[in-house]
Amino acid sequence: MRATILSLSMLSAAVVCADCGSIPFNRFVKLFEPTQRALIAWNGEEEILVYTTDLYASEPTKVLEVMPLPSEPAITNGDKTIFNRATDLINTIRINQVNNGFDIFSESSPEPARPVARVTFHDQIGAHDISVIEALSGERFAAWVNKYLTSMNVSNPQIPAPLQKVVEEYIADGYAWFAFDVVSLSNTPGSKEAIQLRFKTPALYYPLRITRVEQGQTSVELLILTDKLVKTAMCLGIPRARIKLRHTPVTLDAAQLYSLSPELHAFMSPPKTPSLRIWHINGRLDSFDKDLLIGPAATTNHVVAR
Repeated sequence: MRATILSLSMLSAAVVCADCGSIPFNRFVKLFEPTQRALIAWNGEEEILVYTTDLYASEPTKVLEVMPLPSEPAITNGDKTIFNRATDLINTIRINQVNNGFDIFSESSPEPARPVARVTFHDQIGAHDISVIEALSGERFAAWVNKYLTSMNVSNPQIPAPLQKVVEEYIADGYAWFAFDVVSLSNTPGSKEAIQLRFKTPALYYPLRITRVEQGQTSVELLILTDKLVKTAMCLGIPRARIKLRHTPVTLDAAQLYSLSPELHAFMSPPKTPSLRIWHINGRLDSFDKDLLIGPAATTNHVVAR
């Protein structure tokens, strides 16, 4: 059986960033073809989320992106090369499986797949300007955003009403933490520096509800690293049937995990043998009325780390 190699071109999203709400400083500017690459590692208690985006606008502008979180995050520079390393590692393992006679399949194909408001943090990270706030009400959220945009010389700042509504939903569900990312855009596509967030969460979490205020189709590709396989019953938010696998999950030994990232090696607490795979979720942005929540603790409509 000949191996088909996975590539990072598969890791893309269309129209808006799939994990953030967006507030352009100039509300008349149009945003185009963002590409998102995200790696999510969850060890049962904490999550590491590494993401980078490609985005450009109809004319130079700044955009305030908003990401709701279940607990206060620690934010550092991310390593953009981890996406290539993870994909290369998956390909190597799958090729070895095929060479050893294992039948590799993909859920996306019927045929066997060939492998292939309190500011607690503020810093400039690469091309990003990050702030993290704790907002205990929608009014405090709006007040902080309006004050911030005014300080950035935005005239008549406005939060889109649909975005304000979904933010209030998050706050009502106990998501009081919000990461704001100010990105300077040009009319030429380009990759921004990767950002890494680490936060406590009793379930694997990826925000999708926040994009409900946007229009159009989207395609989200996620590299998922967990210490065990995910069962259908563990999926609370996005239904398991809506998540497509690009390939069968691959199991990493300690050496393979360390080669991917010494930090993830320590984070996953070896000698566990974590599972790595690529998940694909697509659909209309306004169809995402729930977030991605995976894990034994995902038993309510919201999962907040206490």
